Amino acid sequence: MKFVLFLLSAFIIFGCGENKVKPSVNPSLQVAKLPAQESWNDKVIFSDSGKTRAILYSGHIRTYDDPPETLLDSSLKVEFFNLKEEKTTVLTALRGRVNDVTKNLYAIDSVVAVSDSGVTLQTQELMWRNKDKKIVSDKFVTIISPKEKIQGYGFESDQSLRNYTIYNITYITRLDTVKQNPSKK
Repeated sequence: MKFVLFLLSAFIIFGCGENKVKPSVNPSLQVAKLPAQESWNDKVIFSDSGKTRAILYSGHIRTYDDPPETLLDSSLKVEFFNLKEEKTTVLTALRGRVNDVTKNLYAIDSVVAVSDSGVTLQTQELMWRNKDKKIVSDKFVTIISPKEKIQGYGFESDQSLRNYTIYNITYITRLDTVKQNPSKK
């Protein structure tokens, strides 16, 4: 037993030597370009006066201090709600960005917005403007409603896609007449 205690004491005394291990540091790492916060598979609820106004889902969120912005990667989904807290629109995109000063949301790549009234918006890029709760884009857009399909450049709408304007229309067709008379195309 004394021998075991002697060995244990020897290991402790000689094990605590002066050799300290220093971690390696990557000199090419630029700390200023790292995100201030980072998270995965998040759900963020936005409310106003205790009422849910939007819910954002993202696979990867990175928040930066300079410039003050939040990057959203690995799919983006935003559910918008009206004043009665009823879901009115669902917006999806492959990625996005939030300007943390203006709180404007930019949806980028394969953007689709679908309203509860049956209107679908498709584009490659759009902005949800926080100050007036409008969806805008200067890119090519396609709007499909139960009655028509419209394509063009430049778009503005309320966030529920009920009142929208396409500025430079390139194509329009009535869908309700095609459904009534399938022989005409």
